[in-house]
Amino acid sequence: MRCYPALFSLVLRRFAPEQAHHLAFAVIRAIPALGGAFRASCAPDPRLRVRTLGREFPSPFGIAAGFDKNAEAVLGLGALGFGHVEVGTLTRHAQPGNPKPRMFRLVRDRALINRMGFNNGGSAAAVPRIERARLSRHRPVIGVNIGKSRVTPVEQATADYVWSAERLAPIADYLAVNVSSPNTPGLRGLQELEHLRPLLTAVKAAAGSTPLLVKIAPDMLDEQIDGIVELALELGLDGIIATNTTIARTGLATPPEAVEAMGAGGLSGAPLKERSLAVLRRIRDSAPAAFCVISVGGVTSGADVRERLDAGATLVQGYTAFIYEGPFWARRINRELVAAGYRGSDG
Repeated sequence: MRCYPALFSLVLRRFAPEQAHHLAFAVIRAIPALGGAFRASCAPDPRLRVRTLGREFPSPFGIAAGFDKNAEAVLGLGALGFGHVEVGTLTRHAQPGNPKPRMFRLVRDRALINRMGFNNGGSAAAVPRIERARLSRHRPVIGVNIGKSRVTPVEQATADYVWSAERLAPIADYLAVNVSSPNTPGLRGLQELEHLRPLLTAVKAAAGSTPLLVKIAPDMLDEQIDGIVELALELGLDGIIATNTTIARTGLATPPEAVEAMGAGGLSGAPLKERSLAVLRRIRDSAPAAFCVISVGGVTSGADVRERLDAGATLVQGYTAFIYEGPFWARRINRELVAAGYRGSDG
């Protein structure tokens, strides 16, 4: 969409980031009504198919959790060319999230800062929407990302996750345990092995045969990452999603005073690229080839996606660049992958 940069600069930037998101989201929800011709124009080339997690993914490129929090636009996102849609983060209890404003653009850095706080309508409310999306023969692979409710004390987090897993695992193509958002108090502490082991053990039992992955932060030491990989393999998890947003603020082109004024939250987008890639490589150094690693963070182009795949990613996700690149971002990435000679795998 060649006119999108002008549209973003002249129109969308004038809206608050969260308001612009809601406007774009409404359009995406309506896309399935446009019919098969539109969907066909964005459909991934069959040569991009990837087999992993017991499913066939139409493309290795998908949309990360956080964009479709309540599973309301799964089919629209699939029609735009995303091979999988990870909905959520969903929590046991519906919650409004943190006070607004809670999302900020760093345009010079092609980045965002958010402190949304898992705003969502709750796990149970999402069930019928996911079930309806699953009925479409044109649907993408549907992952479901679950987190801890803000009102739930950290010491009761396991029961909170299990409650959501019991309701969502039966209708999810895979389930992702989010213990890495910086915007829910105490959540990242669950990445410590003494807390993570009982949590993942219980959620795995609740998930049954549904593939289970854990989503980790980019801000951990390499030794901590190694420990989580070892634990995931020991418990028989199906994969790791790396990474969530970062609390770091280094190397930004946006003036420091402007960044400071935005306040706390997770940074996503292009500045996360190198660290996300490093975490991917660290995981793949010790994880076997059959272990699914979904790489996310700082991905903008088909070349970025190919770099992650070449570094050992099974699948790749994006989110922030969607805002800066426009509605046909996934289609462009899929076409760039084909043009570069990438071919999918049987996983």
